[in-house]
Amino acid sequence: MDLKIGCCGFPTARKNYYQHFEMVEVQRTFYRLPRPETAEQWREEVPKGFEFTLKAWQLITHPPGSPTYRKLGKRFSEEEKGKYGFFRPTDEVFSAWEKTEEIARILKARVIVFQCPGTFRPTDDNKENLRRFFGSIKNKNYLLAWEPRGKWEDYEIKVLCDEFGLIHCVDPFKNSPVSGELRYFRLHGRDGYHYKYSEEDFRELKEKIGKADSCYCLFNNVAMWQDAQRFKELL
Repeated sequence: MDLKIGCCGFPTARKNYYQHFEMVEVQRTFYRLPRPETAEQWREEVPKGFEFTLKAWQLITHPPGSPTYRKLGKRFSEEEKGKYGFFRPTDEVFSAWEKTEEIARILKARVIVFQCPGTFRPTDDNKENLRRFFGSIKNKNYLLAWEPRGKWEDYEIKVLCDEFGLIHCVDPFKNSPVSGELRYFRLHGRDGYHYKYSEEDFRELKEKIGKADSCYCLFNNVAMWQDAQRFKELL
């Protein structure tokens, strides 16, 4: 089985991180894309075989009213606000995808994660936006993972994932993936970001991984640095 363990973002100095893990999910790309030269530096400094995955820019998934936009440092007019987020079929959203893809290409990323806010609900408009977005981007170089967080039914998620070959990205302690052979787990803490996983949690996580051919386990809690190492040692 191909099991990959790491963190969502760098919880320690990058050189120190590379000594302990063989992959990372880049978070900075969600808030504000790094310059291409910065991405090139990251790619050049990693050990051979190190893997990047990354989180797609929030301009694709989140509307400007989201508090995460504070880190972007950009003001939007009322007219502009309706052109970003929720996979809207606008030039602005597709431009954000092109810029995200450029960084993914430089990093030689295998997986791009599209995390949606809880306000992205299964309305007809949102489903149509998803279909137009994923039906329009021509992708052969990446695996695309979708993490819905609103009140989506499993069958709704499965239909869209199967239609566009998406990985259903989940926190395995909160949901089970409904589509795809590859597992992409993002561990946000059983009761929030400040949660620290126990040995019993790790045994349960191992069971949830099961016999998957390939699985990513990315820790995204305040103790991610310690928890990811402890889980790796357990295995």
